Amino acid sequence: MLAFMRHGETDWNRAQRLQGGSDIPLNSTGRQQAVDAAHLMRDEDPGWDLVVTSPLSRARETGRIVAQELGIELGPMYQGLVERSFGSNEGESIAEISPEGYQKLLEVAEPEDQVVERALEVLHEVHGQFPERNILLVAHGALIRFTVAHLQNTEPKRVANAEVVPVDQDLLAATAS
Repeated sequence: MLAFMRHGETDWNRAQRLQGGSDIPLNSTGRQQAVDAAHLMRDEDPGWDLVVTSPLSRARETGRIVAQELGIELGPMYQGLVERSFGSNEGESIAEISPEGYQKLLEVAEPEDQVVERALEVLHEVHGQFPERNILLVAHGALIRFTVAHLQNTEPKRVANAEVVPVDQDLLAATAS
């Protein structure tokens, strides 16, 4: 089994600021979300074996907490799991922005198809490196929502902090080159 998990909350999440590749740490709520998610995962245990993460500290710390709570290995970091870049607009508030204003902010953002392409590369790499293991990939909201929507051929859906989203391995196999 492969599943994504979004990192826990940061102060920028709470303030509704675009984080992207900015390395913003978890806040105390985010740390507790990681603990709570790990407890839920343990209760619904498919036998998790390994946690891998984005190199950004909010994802790495979430992964470390989850691995520790589950008593499993914290594995490598993958650059391809970093959040979508929002370019010069990282740090901008989207709290009270119009849809048109939001679209304008996204003009300098990394294109969705590039985010999906690098996420799929990591999924294939992880699946190949760790066959027959149940792997949790701790990453970021936009990357998860775009990648899962691509695999399922659906519209992207919001992913909550510390939410676990399974990856359909049959759909992933269909994207192998």
